[in-house]
Amino acid sequence: ALPLPKEAEHVGMNDLPFVHVSDKVALQLLQVDLTQGLWVLRTRFQPGYQIETHRHTGPVFAVTEKGSWFYLEYPNVVNQPGSYLFEPAGSVHTLTTPKDQTGETQVWFAIYGANINLDDKGNVTGVLDAATILHVYRSLCAAQGLDCSKLIVHGA
Repeated sequence: ALPLPKEAEHVGMNDLPFVHVSDKVALQLLQVDLTQGLWVLRTRFQPGYQIETHRHTGPVFAVTEKGSWFYLEYPNVVNQPGSYLFEPAGSVHTLTTPKDQTGETQVWFAIYGANINLDDKGNVTGVLDAATILHVYRSLCAAQGLDCSKLIVHGA
């Protein structure tokens, strides 16, 4: 006999909080699959924000919901609302939001593997993966008095 199908898991737009990582960035973690090394999140970046240069160990899928952003390495390719971006494993870049933009940038990401953060000489300064982002998100929610009980977690 075939196993019973699993039910779909749903998270509403406001079921999980955005937590402030800094005054320039907030994130809403939606799903973590520790077995596959997958993390799915929405991010909010303020104008003039720049993520540390990083290399991806797996593919990344991104949809821009609001605002705009680009890679410092490719300034003429600007992601705007509705833009879809695929980042192959091994890609290296520096996500940047325009300084002169009015309002925040919001992007949905599905990330497999890790972000290997790099300094300007290519030395590893940190690693962010599914297990780490899960710990960070839960810790920030607890510190900010926010409920993250509807977060979808597999493989824990």
